[in-house]
Amino acid sequence: MKTEKSTSSLSRRSTLKAGVFTAGAVAAPTIIPASVLGGQAPSKKLTMGFIGVGNQGTNVNLKNFLSQDDCRVVAVCDVKANNQDHAQQIVNEKYGDKGCAGIPDFRNMLARKDIDAVCISTPDHWHVPMSILAMEAGKHVISEKPTLTIAEGRELVKVQKKTGKVFTVGLEDRAVIHYYKLAEAVRNGAIGDLIKIDVGLPYKSWSYPNMPEIPVPDDFNYSMWLGPAPYKPYTANRTEPQAWRQQDAFAAGVLTDWGMHLCDTAQVANFSERTSAVKAEPIKFIVPKNSMNDVPNYFDLKFTYANGVTMNVLSSQPRIMFYGTQGWCGCDGWRGQLMAHDKRILKARYEDNKIWKMPPYEQRNFLDVVLHGAKPNYDAEDLHRLSTTLLTGSIAMKLNRTVKWDPEKEEFPGDSEANALRSRETSNDWKNA
Repeated sequence: MKTEKSTSSLSRRSTLKAGVFTAGAVAAPTIIPASVLGGQAPSKKLTMGFIGVGNQGTNVNLKNFLSQDDCRVVAVCDVKANNQDHAQQIVNEKYGDKGCAGIPDFRNMLARKDIDAVCISTPDHWHVPMSILAMEAGKHVISEKPTLTIAEGRELVKVQKKTGKVFTVGLEDRAVIHYYKLAEAVRNGAIGDLIKIDVGLPYKSWSYPNMPEIPVPDDFNYSMWLGPAPYKPYTANRTEPQAWRQQDAFAAGVLTDWGMHLCDTAQVANFSERTSAVKAEPIKFIVPKNSMNDVPNYFDLKFTYANGVTMNVLSSQPRIMFYGTQGWCGCDGWRGQLMAHDKRILKARYEDNKIWKMPPYEQRNFLDVVLHGAKPNYDAEDLHRLSTTLLTGSIAMKLNRTVKWDPEKEEFPGDSEANALRSRETSNDWKNA
């Protein structure tokens, strides 16, 4: 059975440079005959391709989807040949056949007619561009968080509505009992009127030294990894999993990495999941000196919402605390100890409950949305609104001053300097990679 896996790193790079993906000329799809799968033929399941199969893509997303009976993984894609080969082996061993294709160029995966949906587990700067291309190619999408810019988040929402394809986010918090119970208690008035939220995000040095440029490994398509980001010379640590998060070209650091988790619970508890904070104040922040980092590794930010509730986000350790007019509740540590002025509020059953029923985890939810019309745990609008809150904080630190945000007009009123940072120029060099 023919697959699209390359036989060597040399042929892999040569194929890409020759332009396998051109208008009207795409790689032929790999068809899995019913004789191989019997009653489990792909036509009876949601067929899926996986783009980005590093640690998160393989050990979390691929692993969870492989445990589901109503989907079939038919292709994997990664700019690193070793990652792709490893994921392909996992899939084929799971199914006991050789039906999973290895596809070095994600555009060839999107061109395949036998793939219904894709799971995107790339660095942050690729999330939205790749999701948009996938939906425009007729695929349903589940993508990791966050967005890279405010403007691209709104564009993502527009494309999702235009194409009608399902888009959900690989973010687990609304299906984690700790955070669900906290949001439920606060939304139902268990601590009175909400006044203040304290969020702690992990603090480490997160500092990576400047290193000299070196040749790109033969089995790594670095140009495609860079994608829409500006060119950066390849170094031994440039693309390490945590290192790229500390570079503004690719991400906004721990603020949007961990912040997407705990700050979502904050926004949900405040009934703000479909809007954003109206003000971001940088109290203190530090960018490591003499390092490759160009985003803060330490920050103390204060956000204010339209209803007057404040949210302080501090580099410390994972935690979230809610303070109201009649009490408090919170969680110390990631999925840690739940606390409250009266722990009965976290076990109570609320009449006329002001929160949705606790959903399944994000991979199962995606399948339920596509196959059964369920409500998404997180949709494109949720992703955009939460990313926007955090990105206003990032912009405030870049400008080293308070910024005000209008969630309705999606602009910084009368602030041309801040408004210019809602978007950024992108590179098209990857289209020839």
